[in-house]
Amino acid sequence: MIDMSAVLQEKIIHANENNLALQIVGGNSKDFYGRAPGGDKLKVTGNVGIINYEPTELIITARGGTPLSEIEKILAENNQMLPFEPPHYSDTATLGGTIACNLSGSRRPYAGAARDYVLGIKLLNGKGEILSFGGEVMKNVAGYDVSRLMCGALGTLGVLLEVSLKVLPKSENECTLVKELDEESAIETIARLSNDALPLSASLYDGNRLYLRLCGTARSVSAAQKKLGGEELSTNNKFWHKVNEHKHAFFDSRLPLWRLSLAPYTPPLALEGKSLLDWGGAQRWLLSELPAEKIRASVQKLDGHACLFRNGDRNQDVFHPLQPKLMALHRNLKNAFDPKGILNPGRLYKEF
Repeated sequence: MIDMSAVLQEKIIHANENNLALQIVGGNSKDFYGRAPGGDKLKVTGNVGIINYEPTELIITARGGTPLSEIEKILAENNQMLPFEPPHYSDTATLGGTIACNLSGSRRPYAGAARDYVLGIKLLNGKGEILSFGGEVMKNVAGYDVSRLMCGALGTLGVLLEVSLKVLPKSENECTLVKELDEESAIETIARLSNDALPLSASLYDGNRLYLRLCGTARSVSAAQKKLGGEELSTNNKFWHKVNEHKHAFFDSRLPLWRLSLAPYTPPLALEGKSLLDWGGAQRWLLSELPAEKIRASVQKLDGHACLFRNGDRNQDVFHPLQPKLMALHRNLKNAFDPKGILNPGRLYKEF
């Protein structure tokens, strides 16, 4: 079998020595995300395979190009799952791309984000060096957890060769309740419920209805269901799958799609467009043709930030502009891992 890490290492060393930009290409399921990529394509899909899986230890380690569907399949066979419920957006989604984008599904505010389950990584930096951080155990460490730094870096700091993740058992029981409410009442309801010991695993408001997903033991779910009331959704699994994969009717639009990150209980925003509230209101999807400056200014006043997720001008700022000190920190990290700036240049910010 060809050692793909050696092949990729050779290509990166060549590109580094010749100042050639490289565009890291996996399954292309999230090619739309971030600023427009540039450079010669560095295909990493051949770097596949599950290296280690210990169901009793709740740990899995796989190569970056391994299809996400393959990982979820073997976990399901052992009644386990990736707790952050990662969206695929395509059948070609890979583990490396999932972690590089740090995207999580509706379970995120209740179970944690993708980065919260990363135990360790092995990567190729911009100089062609193979570096390892973390491991396969959850423990307290001194200093910064570099492995989690790769989550959301969009490949600008290195190519993910291997990733070790913590996994969890699937819930014994699950159901989704639906209530008809206005937006303000829906936000207030979620705020109130967050103070109760309820087995919530997802909450979403579509403009008319509040959806609450309960996961846990049969007894805990039944008790919560009786306490909350509301109509039970018969298409429970299909509904949340459509939301996470952007196959819900809301996302069927060519308008620019914005992802707004706010404090969960922020009141309704006075922004022109159509909204969908996920993560208990902490993640708000907005379909709008409003200028980016107006959207970002409105969100920033509330200590939030806005990302142009899809269908916009990818040659402009896609992610919320950073303050000078934060930008300097990002530059320093980029210089440390990729001093010549050859990996996915401009994908995260145009400055690097």
